[in-house]
Amino acid sequence: MYQNKRFLAVIPARSGSKGIRDKNIKELNGKPLMGYTIDACKKAGFFDDILVSTDSKLYQQMAVELGAAVPFLRPPHLSGDDAASGDVIIHVLTEMKKQGNEYDYFMLLQPTSPLRDEEHILESVMLLFEKQADSVISVCSYNCMCYLAVAITETGEMQVPDSLKKQIRRQDMGSGCRINGAIYLTSVPCYLKYGNFYSGKTYPYFMDPLHSIDIDDNYQFYLAELLLRDGVKPMESFG
Repeated sequence: MYQNKRFLAVIPARSGSKGIRDKNIKELNGKPLMGYTIDACKKAGFFDDILVSTDSKLYQQMAVELGAAVPFLRPPHLSGDDAASGDVIIHVLTEMKKQGNEYDYFMLLQPTSPLRDEEHILESVMLLFEKQADSVISVCSYNCMCYLAVAITETGEMQVPDSLKKQIRRQDMGSGCRINGAIYLTSVPCYLKYGNFYSGKTYPYFMDPLHSIDIDDNYQFYLAELLLRDGVKPMESFG
């Protein structure tokens, strides 16, 4: 509980990852990937419940051993590649309500962001109350490299865009911020009303690019492994 409000952590961890087999429980420096997110939630210290949403009994057992709650499994229709995260969230909130557990806010924390830690979680909640926001979503900076994109024809020839022909400098290209997938925090009434994180009064929580790594392939897994092993240092924040 924080500021007399009840908080739920929702960690989605289905078993059907195709990019990396069993990605969510794959060992990263001796710890299952989802263990980093569970540990961050425990260290944050304010969640009333830390829940892992999974379709796998093996994942369920591992999550419980790591200190999370898994009081039910996802049904098959919410376990495939085409399952919408919104439907998974509604399933969690509905099932928890059936068990007598209701919340003022919930935070969706994907296990593929293992460098997001308890400080990021706490700071995002503080921002929520400071701004009296409906939602807070983590973002990081990016430099637009789209001007380097090229097309390849059916014959294998490269089609070069006008931006390269004109030799536009990298420094003259745009930059901005993007959603990094690490933290989605919102009020339960707002989410139930709109069905998304973006329709209410929404603020960004800025994270640096290194802590924003979202594991989708073996390269990103290896990079996260190195950063966690050597101790990632915060970069200058954006914004």
